[in-house]
Amino acid sequence: MIALIVIGVLVLAVLYGVSIYNRLVKLRNLVQEAWSSIDVMLKKRHDLIPNLVETVKGYATHERETLENVTRARNLAVGADSVEGKEIAEKNLNQAMVNLFAVAEQYPDLKANANFQQLQAELSSIENDIEKSRRYYNGTVRENNTLVESFPSNIVANMYKFEKSKFFELDNIAEREVPNVKF
Repeated sequence: MIALIVIGVLVLAVLYGVSIYNRLVKLRNLVQEAWSSIDVMLKKRHDLIPNLVETVKGYATHERETLENVTRARNLAVGADSVEGKEIAEKNLNQAMVNLFAVAEQYPDLKANANFQQLQAELSSIENDIEKSRRYYNGTVRENNTLVESFPSNIVANMYKFEKSKFFELDNIAEREVPNVKF
C-alpha cells in the first residue's frame, strides 16, 4: 500500500516536471517568435530610412552632418546582433531621426513634398508596429523570466539550462516631451 502511494507521488512529480519543462519550451519559443517580429519591423524601418535621407538631401544639401549621422546610426542598427546591441543602436538611430525631422522643419518645401510626407507616414506606421511588437516581446519575456525564476519551476529551468531573456526597451523621445500648453 505504501509502495503504491510512493509510486503515485513519484509519477505525479514526474508529470509535474514534464509540464513545467513544456511550459518553459513554449515560452522560449514565444520569446524567439516575438523577437523575430521586432526584427522584421526594424528591418522595414532600416530599409525606409535611406529613401527618407535621399529626399531630405535634395532639399537640405548643406545639412550634410545630420544626414551622415542618420546614415551612420542606421548602419550601426542594421549591424547590431544582440538584444542589447539593437537596443543601444536603435536609441542612437531614434535620436538621429529626431535631428533629421528637426532639419526638415526648417524647409517648408520639403515638408510639403508628397514623397517626404508619404515616407514620414510610412515611418510613423512602422514605429507603431515596432511599439506593438516590443510590448508583445517584453510580455513574453516577463512570463518566461517569471517561470525561470519561480520555485519549483526554477529547478527544472536550471536542470535544462533555460535562461532569462533580455527585455527590449526603446525610448520614444516624443513620449517624454512635456506638452506645451498656451493660454
